[in-house]
Amino acid sequence: MSDSDDQLQRAVLDRLLDIGQLSIEELIRDLTAETGEFAESDPIERAVRELVRAGLAHRHGPFAMPTRAAVRFSELGDG
Repeated sequence: MSDSDDQLQRAVLDRLLDIGQLSIEELIRDLTAETGEFAESDPIERAVRELVRAGLAHRHGPFAMPTRAAVRFSELGDG
């Protein structure tokens, strides 16, 4: 995994932690130039898949949300 992949996953997770639940389309709009190009949307979808695989996010249909573990870890870091 590259540094840019890690940075994108961090950006996606930060957005989910801020909002709580977003659709994948909302994440794509928030984190890209909104051209609708596959080259821009695929990395976001891949980042969500990796966060789910790592146990930091849940995916329910078109929506993603942070896990309780991710929220708690974020709270500990903010203290």
